[in-house]
Amino acid sequence: MTITTTTHLNFRGTARQALDFYQSVFGGEVTAATYGQFGMPEGVPGFDKIVFGQLDGVVRLMAYDIPGEDDSNPAATAGSTHRENGATLTDRTFFQSLRADSLDELQRYWNGLVEGATVIESLAASAWSAGFGMLTDRFGVTWVLDVCLLYTSDAADERSS
Repeated sequence: MTITTTTHLNFRGTARQALDFYQSVFGGEVTAATYGQFGMPEGVPGFDKIVFGQLDGVVRLMAYDIPGEDDSNPAATAGSTHRENGATLTDRTFFQSLRADSLDELQRYWNGLVEGATVIESLAASAWSAGFGMLTDRFGVTWVLDVCLLYTSDAADERSS
């Protein structure tokens, strides 16, 4: 048996734009269906909004427009995240993590996501990774990007000595 998880992002009228943006960053194929395609009468607000959307490729995301919601400032409704005194402070319920095997690969995705984003912590080497950064993209999604490192108790002991 195989089980997978896919992040399902909820938007306030910007799911189509978000899917197109993420496709420009990650590649892959977008599929989307509107409320109108599922029977909503033409002329009803939301007729052309996304009821089922998905990006399928290197990154897999699903997207949906919340019925009746339309907000030009998605970050305002999604909460906020910032760094203060060496700690990350947030009122969000989750971050989207993107992990790569190399800094070069990670940098490519960072360069795409950072367009129109609020940078929380710039992509740079950290004590635990060759590259770590955090941003909230233009659609209000907070991304944590890092280069994958395997931790072992031996490695932790070496860092502490």
